[in-house]
Amino acid sequence: MSVEDRKLALREVFQKAFELQSWWLTEMLVTPSPLTEKMTLFWHNHFVSSQQKVRSPQLMYRQNVLLRRHALGNFGKLLQAVARDPAMVIYLDSASNRKGQPNENFAREVMELFTLGEGYYTERDIKEAARAFTGWGIDPDRGEFVFRRLVHDNGVKTVLGRTGNLDGDTVLDILLEQPQTAELVVAKLWREFVAPDPDPSEVRRIAQVFRESGYEIRPVLRALFTSNAFYEPGNRAALIKSPVELVVGTLRQFSFSTGEPLPFVLGVALLGQTLFSPPNVKGWPGGAAWINSTTLLGRKAFLDRLFRVEETRAMMAEGGRLEPPKIAERMAGGRQRYLQAMLDVQFDGGKWLSQFDDRPQLLQRVVLASAPVTEPPPGTQGMELVRHLVLDPAYQLK
Repeated sequence: MSVEDRKLALREVFQKAFELQSWWLTEMLVTPSPLTEKMTLFWHNHFVSSQQKVRSPQLMYRQNVLLRRHALGNFGKLLQAVARDPAMVIYLDSASNRKGQPNENFAREVMELFTLGEGYYTERDIKEAARAFTGWGIDPDRGEFVFRRLVHDNGVKTVLGRTGNLDGDTVLDILLEQPQTAELVVAKLWREFVAPDPDPSEVRRIAQVFRESGYEIRPVLRALFTSNAFYEPGNRAALIKSPVELVVGTLRQFSFSTGEPLPFVLGVALLGQTLFSPPNVKGWPGGAAWINSTTLLGRKAFLDRLFRVEETRAMMAEGGRLEPPKIAERMAGGRQRYLQAMLDVQFDGGKWLSQFDDRPQLLQRVVLASAPVTEPPPGTQGMELVRHLVLDPAYQLK
């Protein structure tokens, strides 16, 4: 390609990737099953791959559909499916893994991040597992998984004490047999739904439920959500909302009406969570990493603008200016699309508030996971009270 053609091609990939982000955010906003979307995002950050390396919005879309299909299904089947997923094959270089020249990327990450965790395998296990996964690749014309038998290593291998002519499927089964796999997944679910520091005894108990169910995801979530720890006051407001949780959760909880999701796709990206583009193979670290001086100010600015949308609309009608984020300029018509999308946002504050019948304490309990850091001034009510609560630091917690 010429330099100009390359720029045009990259611009088209960027545009399609943005449309993909918009599609997923819309799914989150309108879904009748929020837990499915929540778990799809969880698995996206567990089985990490990124548009930045895959460079195919189509393959990233197909991977997202795969994660959604298995989001509340069976972890073992999800692991097997993800291992063959074309986006993952590209992201972890499985296509270059062949007999005599093994690429260890997938073997390493499937043990360290997807199943066992650090300390439960050796470098020898990684090297032997990489040989088992040789021959796994994709058809570049159809973008589908293929097994290339001629470049597969049929020799004897030893992984975690099991010896034989092991192939990739057998290695995945061996990993699922290890108690550490269930414990790693349960610990991550604990940090997602309960508290930053998992309780080791509870993790082992729930991991046992996970294993006895054959790695079914619903029973492990049921055990987690019915545990005493889930309801302990000390674990309330112990977690920090991710940018997606903050943006999507706010729009859903307050029943905002939106048009094109452009401002919100850009919003979560500017706050540090670009959908389909985790920062590295370990994913978004989450927790306190979501908050720094820049993102905290960005979060408050986003919420303030969102809850003053009627004022913004009036200002723009009178000829006032609203400056879109610079990233909007990278897409066709991005500036105008952003401005129109902001005009389409509507919030019927009176209707939303009517469900509380002038009970400010109930309103506060619904909006915040804990007491506000700054108590509302006496007499604050209506939309002023709502704005005060959502701009309070406690609103960043869940």
